[in-house]
Amino acid sequence: MNLIENIILLLGDLTEMDVDAIVNAANNDLQLGGGVAGAIRRKGGDAIQRECDAIGSIPVGGAAITTGGKLRARFVIHAASMQLGGATTARALRSATAHALRIAAERGLRSIAFPAVGTGIAGFPVPECARIMLREVAEHLKKPTSLESVHFVLFDALALSEFVKVRAEMAAAGELQSAAGEGRP
Repeated sequence: MNLIENIILLLGDLTEMDVDAIVNAANNDLQLGGGVAGAIRRKGGDAIQRECDAIGSIPVGGAAITTGGKLRARFVIHAASMQLGGATTARALRSATAHALRIAAERGLRSIAFPAVGTGIAGFPVPECARIMLREVAEHLKKPTSLESVHFVLFDALALSEFVKVRAEMAAAGELQSAAGEGRP
Protein backbone atom coordinates (compact mmCIF):
# COMPACT_ATOMS: atom_id res chain seq x y z
CA MET A 1 0.00 0.00 0.00
CA ASN A 2 1.26 3.46 -0.86
CA LEU A 3 0.86 5.80 2.11
CA ILE A 4 1.29 8.96 0.04
CA GLU A 5 -2.48 9.18 -0.47
CA ASN A 6 -2.99 9.18 3.32
CA ILE A 7 -0.64 12.15 3.87
CA ILE A 8 -2.21 15.34 2.55
CA LEU A 9 -0.18 18.55 2.27
CA LEU A 10 -1.90 21.90 1.87
CA LEU A 11 -1.59 25.62 2.38
CA GLY A 12 -4.25 26.98 4.69
CA ASP A 13 -5.64 27.79 8.10
CA LEU A 14 -5.32 24.91 10.54
CA THR A 15 -8.17 26.27 12.69
CA GLU A 16 -10.60 25.90 9.76
CA MET A 17 -9.93 22.18 9.21
CA ASP A 18 -12.93 19.87 9.37
CA VAL A 19 -11.11 16.86 10.83
CA ASP A 20 -11.45 14.83 14.00
CA ALA A 21 -8.50 16.63 15.62
CA ILE A 22 -6.09 19.43 14.95
CA VAL A 23 -2.68 19.55 16.58
CA ASN A 24 -1.51 22.54 18.55
CA ALA A 25 2.20 23.38 18.50
CA ALA A 26 2.21 23.59 22.29
CA ASN A 27 4.54 24.42 25.13
CA ASN A 28 4.68 21.96 28.02
CA ASP A 29 2.70 24.29 30.31
CA LEU A 30 -0.17 24.19 27.77
CA GLN A 31 -0.45 27.98 27.74
CA LEU A 32 -2.13 29.09 24.52
CA GLY A 33 -0.11 32.23 23.82
CA GLY A 34 0.86 33.27 20.29
CA GLY A 35 1.28 31.59 16.92
CA VAL A 36 -0.78 28.45 16.25
CA ALA A 37 -1.81 28.18 19.92
CA GLY A 38 -3.07 31.77 19.94
CA ALA A 39 -5.11 31.20 16.77
CA ILE A 40 -6.63 28.06 18.31
CA ARG A 41 -7.53 29.98 21.47
CA ARG A 42 -9.10 32.87 19.54
CA LYS A 43 -11.21 30.65 17.26
CA GLY A 44 -11.88 27.78 19.66
CA GLY A 45 -12.77 29.86 22.70
CA ASP A 46 -11.73 29.94 26.35
CA ALA A 47 -12.94 26.38 27.02
CA ILE A 48 -9.78 24.98 25.42
CA GLN A 49 -7.47 26.99 27.71
CA ARG A 50 -9.58 26.01 30.74
CA GLU A 51 -9.17 22.33 29.86
CA CYS A 52 -5.43 22.88 29.38
CA ASP A 53 -5.26 24.54 32.79
CA ALA A 54 -7.02 21.55 34.34
CA ILE A 55 -4.48 19.17 32.74
CA GLY A 56 -1.52 21.27 33.90
CA SER A 57 2.04 20.84 32.70
CA ILE A 58 3.06 17.84 30.62
CA PRO A 59 6.56 16.64 29.73
CA VAL A 60 8.33 18.20 26.75
CA GLY A 61 7.85 15.65 23.98
CA GLY A 62 4.44 14.66 25.33
CA ALA A 63 0.93 15.46 24.19
CA ALA A 64 -2.52 15.98 25.72
CA ILE A 65 -6.02 16.18 24.28
CA THR A 66 -8.85 18.65 24.86
CA THR A 67 -12.14 19.32 23.13
CA GLY A 68 -12.12 21.55 20.10
CA GLY A 69 -14.35 24.19 21.67
CA LYS A 70 -15.90 26.25 18.86
CA LEU A 71 -13.55 24.83 16.21
CA ARG A 72 -14.78 22.58 13.40
CA ALA A 73 -12.42 19.88 14.73
CA ARG A 74 -13.86 17.91 17.64
CA PHE A 75 -10.53 17.77 19.49
CA VAL A 76 -7.25 19.61 19.88
CA ILE A 77 -4.17 17.51 20.57
CA HIS A 78 -1.51 19.66 22.21
CA ALA A 79 1.94 18.42 21.11
CA ALA A 80 4.50 19.90 23.52
CA SER A 81 7.68 20.34 21.53
CA MET A 82 9.15 23.00 23.85
CA GLN A 83 9.05 24.64 27.24
CA LEU A 84 7.24 27.97 27.54
CA GLY A 85 9.58 30.51 25.95
CA GLY A 86 12.00 27.79 24.84
CA ALA A 87 13.07 26.23 21.58
CA THR A 88 12.05 22.98 19.91
CA THR A 89 14.59 20.16 19.57
CA ALA A 90 14.54 17.29 17.07
CA ARG A 91 14.04 14.78 19.87
CA ALA A 92 11.13 16.71 21.40
CA LEU A 93 9.48 17.17 17.99
CA ARG A 94 9.79 13.47 17.15
CA SER A 95 8.36 12.44 20.52
CA ALA A 96 5.52 15.02 20.53
CA THR A 97 4.48 14.00 17.01
CA ALA A 98 4.46 10.31 17.93
CA HIS A 99 2.46 11.02 21.11
CA ALA A 100 -0.11 13.07 19.19
CA LEU A 101 -0.59 10.25 16.68
CA ARG A 102 -0.86 7.67 19.47
CA ILE A 103 -3.52 9.72 21.30
CA ALA A 104 -5.52 10.08 18.08
CA ALA A 105 -5.39 6.32 17.46
CA GLU A 106 -6.29 5.51 21.08
CA ARG A 107 -9.40 7.69 20.66
CA GLY A 108 -10.29 5.96 17.39
CA LEU A 109 -9.95 9.17 15.39
CA ARG A 110 -9.88 8.88 11.59
CA SER A 111 -8.41 12.26 10.60
CA ILE A 112 -5.88 14.65 12.08
CA ALA A 113 -4.27 17.89 10.93
CA PHE A 114 -0.83 19.12 11.98
CA PRO A 115 0.92 22.45 11.55
CA ALA A 116 4.70 22.54 11.04
CA VAL A 117 5.24 22.12 14.80
CA GLY A 118 8.01 24.21 16.30
CA THR A 119 8.82 26.25 13.18
CA GLY A 120 7.15 29.47 14.28
CA ILE A 121 7.90 31.00 17.67
CA ALA A 122 10.21 28.11 18.61
CA GLY A 123 12.38 28.68 15.52
CA PHE A 124 12.89 25.06 14.40
CA PRO A 125 14.07 24.74 10.75
CA VAL A 126 11.21 23.85 8.37
CA PRO A 127 13.19 21.29 6.29
CA GLU A 128 14.19 19.32 9.40
CA CYS A 129 10.64 19.60 10.77
CA ALA A 130 9.26 18.15 7.54
CA ARG A 131 11.67 15.19 7.65
CA ILE A 132 10.94 14.39 11.29
CA MET A 133 7.16 14.79 11.18
CA LEU A 134 6.61 13.02 7.85
CA ARG A 135 8.76 10.07 8.98
CA GLU A 136 6.85 9.77 12.26
CA VAL A 137 3.55 9.83 10.37
CA ALA A 138 4.74 7.22 7.85
CA GLU A 139 5.92 4.91 10.64
CA HIS A 140 2.63 5.35 12.48
CA LEU A 141 0.55 4.60 9.38
CA LYS A 142 2.50 1.38 8.74
CA LYS A 143 1.08 -0.06 11.99
CA PRO A 144 -2.54 -0.82 12.83
CA THR A 145 -4.25 2.53 13.44
CA SER A 146 -7.66 4.15 13.18
CA LEU A 147 -6.13 7.11 11.32
CA GLU A 148 -7.03 7.22 7.64
CA SER A 149 -5.78 10.69 6.76
CA VAL A 150 -3.05 12.91 8.15
CA HIS A 151 -3.07 16.50 6.92
CA PHE A 152 -0.23 18.98 7.17
CA VAL A 153 -1.73 22.46 6.98
CA LEU A 154 1.14 24.80 6.28
CA PHE A 155 1.29 28.53 6.84
CA ASP A 156 3.15 29.65 3.74
CA ALA A 157 4.27 28.50 0.30
CA LEU A 158 7.88 27.96 1.45
CA ALA A 159 6.82 25.56 4.21
CA LEU A 160 4.48 23.76 1.81
CA SER A 161 7.26 23.36 -0.78
CA GLU A 162 9.62 21.89 1.85
CA PHE A 163 7.01 19.33 2.95
CA VAL A 164 6.21 18.45 -0.70
CA LYS A 165 9.93 17.99 -1.41
CA VAL A 166 10.51 15.74 1.63
CA ARG A 167 7.38 13.65 0.92
CA ALA A 168 8.56 13.15 -2.70
CA GLU A 169 12.03 12.10 -1.49
CA MET A 170 10.47 9.63 0.94
CA ALA A 171 8.21 8.21 -1.77
CA ALA A 172 11.17 7.79 -4.15
CA ALA A 173 13.11 6.01 -1.40
CA GLY A 174 10.22 3.62 -0.72
CA GLU A 175 9.61 5.02 2.77
CA LEU A 176 5.91 5.51 2.07
CA GLN A 177 5.26 1.88 1.22
CA SER A 178 3.75 -0.52 3.71
CA ALA A 179 3.86 -4.27 3.27
CA ALA A 180 0.64 -6.05 2.34
CA GLY A 181 -1.49 -6.57 5.41
CA GLU A 182 0.12 -3.70 7.31
CA GLY A 183 -1.50 -0.39 8.11
CA ARG A 184 -5.17 -0.05 8.91
CA PRO A 185 -6.77 -2.81 10.99
